[in-house]
Amino acid sequence: MTRVADEENRVRLTAWVHGRVQGVGFRWWTRSRALELGLVGSAANLADGRVEVIAEGPELHCERLLAALRGSSSPGSVDHVVDRWSAARGGLHGFVER
Repeated sequence: MTRVADEENRVRLTAWVHGRVQGVGFRWWTRSRALELGLVGSAANLADGRVEVIAEGPELHCERLLAALRGSSSPGSVDHVVDRWSAARGGLHGFVER
């Protein structure tokens, strides 16, 4: 698949970020990265201490967000990220913190 095709292929990334990621600005940081990439979706704290990230947009851009989530420049401390890919569903507007 070519890079142009990747950018046109819209997908949904759902990622569960494990580690010390609540109360450290992680959702705000994620929102900023997602908006820079032109993605829509949300970042939400879960009761068990994880952050759930849902992002839709071009596949290449979602891959870049996932790489950022796994990278070392995020606030807090990420132990690992579990990801799930699916077809874009639509209906999302902007990128919100929940």
